[in-house]
Amino acid sequence: MAKIEIIDMERKKVAEMEVDDRLLKAEEKSHLIYDVVRWQLAGKRSGTASTKERSAVSGGGKKPWKQKGTGRARAGHSRSPLWRGGGTIFGPRPRDYFYALPKKVREAGLISALSSKYQEERLVVLDRFRLEGIRTRPFQEALKKLGISSALIVIDEADEVLEKSARNVPGVQILQVRGLNVHDILRHEHLVFLRSSLEKVERNIMS
Repeated sequence: MAKIEIIDMERKKVAEMEVDDRLLKAEEKSHLIYDVVRWQLAGKRSGTASTKERSAVSGGGKKPWKQKGTGRARAGHSRSPLWRGGGTIFGPRPRDYFYALPKKVREAGLISALSSKYQEERLVVLDRFRLEGIRTRPFQEALKKLGISSALIVIDEADEVLEKSARNVPGVQILQVRGLNVHDILRHEHLVFLRSSLEKVERNIMS
């Protein structure tokens, strides 16, 4: 079992907790991390790019000139893709970029990302993160005491005070356990858990 220090808002050790080695001491598998991030980003693509083909471009109902005798190339339509203002050949059409990725691959990628943060000593576990009210400055001061500037903070349930206090702070994101994902872990320098949220992640993944 991996032993992790639990600290308070003053960065003082208040307790220790044991976490399954399979969650935090797994071998880093960069190819799985890549596969999961690629899958996540594909699902976020809007897929709204669209061009008009010949049939969708307005105008051009009349044959520009007669077939023979003009000395010019034959033309049957002024909205041909060969003409300025004409349609597009094989242009992009609205589509969905999402594709399925096996659950085991997704879980292995998440475990690999968590393990890499732990092994880089960039995983922090707090006993709690309490603020008196919805205010940005006290939240920033709390992070400064912890020596953290860029962080993904994982909470076990909705916390309006914490979420609203952090929403205007650059480089910081608050996420509930159910939304924990590889891409957001990699985007931030530190990964911060509450004790309760880390216990919940361990139960969800290891059970």
